[in-house]
Amino acid sequence: MWRRLRSALRSLRGSLAAPPHGGGGRPPAAMERAVVRCVPSEPKLSLRFVLPDGSARHMQRDQEEPLGRALARIATNAAKGHGKAGKKSKKARAEGGAEGEAAVPAVRLFSRDGAAVAEEVPNSAAWQDGAVLHIGDAQYRVERNPPALTELRLPRSLLAGFPVCPKVSAEFAAPQHCLFRWFHEQRSAGGGEVAGEAWVETAAAERVFTPSNALVGLRLKLRCTPGDGEQRYGPALEVESSGPVEAGPGACTFDARHLYTKKVCGHGSVRAVSYNILADTYAQTEFSRTVLYPYCAPYALEIDYRQNLLKKELAGYSADLICLQEVDKSVFVDSLAPALDAFGLEGLFKIKEKQHEGLATFYRRDKFSLLSQHDIAFSEALLSEPLHKELCEQLAKYPLVQEKVLQRSSVLQVSVLQSTTDPSRKLCVANTHLYWHPKGGNIRLIQIAVAMSHIQHVACDLYPRIPVIFCGDFNSTPSSGAYSFISSGGIAEDHEDWVSNGEEERCSMSLSHPFKLLSACGEPAYTNYVGGFHGCLDYIFIDRNALEVEQVIPLPSHEEITTHQALPSVSHPSDHIALICDLKWK
Repeated sequence: MWRRLRSALRSLRGSLAAPPHGGGGRPPAAMERAVVRCVPSEPKLSLRFVLPDGSARHMQRDQEEPLGRALARIATNAAKGHGKAGKKSKKARAEGGAEGEAAVPAVRLFSRDGAAVAEEVPNSAAWQDGAVLHIGDAQYRVERNPPALTELRLPRSLLAGFPVCPKVSAEFAAPQHCLFRWFHEQRSAGGGEVAGEAWVETAAAERVFTPSNALVGLRLKLRCTPGDGEQRYGPALEVESSGPVEAGPGACTFDARHLYTKKVCGHGSVRAVSYNILADTYAQTEFSRTVLYPYCAPYALEIDYRQNLLKKELAGYSADLICLQEVDKSVFVDSLAPALDAFGLEGLFKIKEKQHEGLATFYRRDKFSLLSQHDIAFSEALLSEPLHKELCEQLAKYPLVQEKVLQRSSVLQVSVLQSTTDPSRKLCVANTHLYWHPKGGNIRLIQIAVAMSHIQHVACDLYPRIPVIFCGDFNSTPSSGAYSFISSGGIAEDHEDWVSNGEEERCSMSLSHPFKLLSACGEPAYTNYVGGFHGCLDYIFIDRNALEVEQVIPLPSHEEITTHQALPSVSHPSDHIALICDLKWK
């Protein structure tokens, strides 16, 4: 008798504690959602759900607050909602008596295994993914930190044959785990657009979509469903292109180069790229259009057009390291970083303080991880870092030169990378863009001295004996003092570049650095080709003691470069040419 009674009591407790859907396991898919956002760095969590009467609730609760208080607040909100939905006239409420008052529903939270969550448990621990919230007879499946899109954007300019790389920003999700569906407008039988909106799904299901010539004149639509890699997906967002796909320019200067770089090189090799991509802040001036690049069609100087070419060019090099100069901040954030991320590259950015452009270094995620960053502005480092004290004292003897050096906003980007397959292999990757003026050879020598001392500190003191790759636009030809200083390890105090801007700005110093550096791509006839000048200004210097060159990707032919007179052009996005080489450890 007693055993039967005890069993009955247990059954009764179980029926009170268990969710009506029948106990543990995942709740039914048709259950309403209660979305919880709980981030450890924030003091409050948020809770969103829709009551049975259709009214939405969005609550903010302290993470450390006991669950019972949050449930009591939910009950009060639910009663208010019910009261509003069932409001009666004064006469009806008087006649109905107590029936006119909204009843406060029972509110309980059950864990995913069916057990009631104790009311003293803190909110941060109570609201777990898969739990079930009961508000009266209504049930809600708790989704804690579900994947969510915060931004989905398509480029303004779309060209047939060129990759379309959407900007995807998400919370509790990663673009590589999101689902992508691409659509294009339906064309009418007569060749025009169909009246009203009619979309046709393409076969593409990847993040990057390359429209064919058949889609010229049609707009695109992207539907993205955020995912987190654990088979959890959030609500999808859709975005439509602002304009139609336009015809591409045909053959580009980099097409032939892509034949050499179809595949990523093996783990024992590193493909490096250095490229001044021509900042929009310099391309979109009256001086640029009328004096520097009068031969270039105005539309080909537009940033949206050039970005199409640039993204296709860079993606096609299948590089492991990409060092870029003259990168507009907005171009990095909104265009290059999202696009190259889709091709497996992680980006780092260093802006020049006085400009809206700077340096960007990208590295292949499955080959390298970032250990540390050591970026500097030359002028600030020269004044503030003990490392450069002796150089600073020497420079003080030449106040005119010192003033010019300190006025420059040039920066140095230094990243230490580690191989993902062999942790013993590390690289010090440096990237810079030196002072541009033709008579600024003395300024560039000082900038190189600061750069080499800083790189020495990183590659010899912080990470002893790691190889150096030093890329950039050095604004220096192979006959210059700057090139000689880097490649030979020293510069004499009587070198002609110390008087590059006349005797009044003479600055004589004897400087040296400990590295044995080699120009991996040699000394091309030119890496910069504009109407009034062509010459070799860009280099990839490598540590010849630790690295060797496997292959140098040939530069475009002179005929290709001059097809449209000079650079930039409708088939080339910059006034510089990218340097590309495959390196391997010795």
